[in-house]
Amino acid sequence: MKTLAQRLFCIAAMVVMIGVSMASSHKSDEHTMLYISNADSREIYVLELNEKDGSSKVLQKVATTGMVMPLAISPDHQYLYAALRSEPFSVSSFAINPEDGKLTLVQTVPLPDNMAYLSTDRSGRYLFGASYSGNKFSVNALDGKGQVAPKPLVVVPTGKNAHCIATDLSNRFLFVSNLGDDVILQYRFDETSGKVSPNTPASVETKKAAGPRHFVFHPNRRFLFGTNELDGTVNTYRLNSSGGLALVESTSALPAGFAGKPWTADIHLTPNGRFLYASERRSSTIAAFRVDGNTGKLTLIGNYPSETQPRGFNIDPQGKYLLAAGQTSNSLTTYAIDRNTGALRKLGRMDVGKNPNWIEIVALPYKASR
Repeated sequence: MKTLAQRLFCIAAMVVMIGVSMASSHKSDEHTMLYISNADSREIYVLELNEKDGSSKVLQKVATTGMVMPLAISPDHQYLYAALRSEPFSVSSFAINPEDGKLTLVQTVPLPDNMAYLSTDRSGRYLFGASYSGNKFSVNALDGKGQVAPKPLVVVPTGKNAHCIATDLSNRFLFVSNLGDDVILQYRFDETSGKVSPNTPASVETKKAAGPRHFVFHPNRRFLFGTNELDGTVNTYRLNSSGGLALVESTSALPAGFAGKPWTADIHLTPNGRFLYASERRSSTIAAFRVDGNTGKLTLIGNYPSETQPRGFNIDPQGKYLLAAGQTSNSLTTYAIDRNTGALRKLGRMDVGKNPNWIEIVALPYKASR
């Protein structure tokens, strides 16, 4: 005869085994979706990423009415916004189906100019656009249902070639890079009204002819990292409590021995902030760096061959994979990210549309019906 303790132990073991069996019969709690804008074929690819092996499958190809380039996803992951950079300059908004990640057009409304970058504020109430050719940025209200107000709240002239626009993680400060004037503009942002006002100082300068392009914020809220398109560097800035940037260092993203004219593009951090990556289009490489979270300083891990002219890339929400699109190769390469070292290992390659230039990646919760 088994003792009471033995019987209870057996029952507990059976419960655990049943739980494991039930868990193994279900998919992950989330599915990871990729959205790739293809400018010349005027379409957005919708793919699902397999988090187990890094493979992707195309679920949908969505036609757009213009040359689609920058994308932005609402903070609640319910809507995708796509800038159309052929006339009439506009933005299309799409509802994201939580069941399968597919897109359904909500509306298309005009924008004040040809926008090279889109982002939302951290609350999802406003859409920002930066115009490279128009030397301006705009703020449009969002209604939370995918609708973009056709009349902007503000249109602000900038220096030459506004290229990237985003609020910091506190949503109190707004930054706009100006590639042609070698500055990053600094604003205070009022998330209640959507209005902006110049901060003090109103800008921070980069090195002459560096060409500040894209930037990202470290999750610890202390640093901003930005690519400089024209000199092939990545700048680290310390972000203070008043929304001011101070340069920490400038680090080359170019591979050793590269003698061409730099053309640095996109930049992304792993979600934990340990590793940073920047794409360089002339050498068709991805530069990988280890990030010191205390100082913001970068240590080069390596420069990895990528797709030809890798304008856009991104990292999945789990920090396991980096996916880079070749603007002239019309292909997508997936790399595994070594969680200990940050090194990249090529996993696979697939064809996408023509002139792929932007990638957004988002994790969506599985619904009971899947």
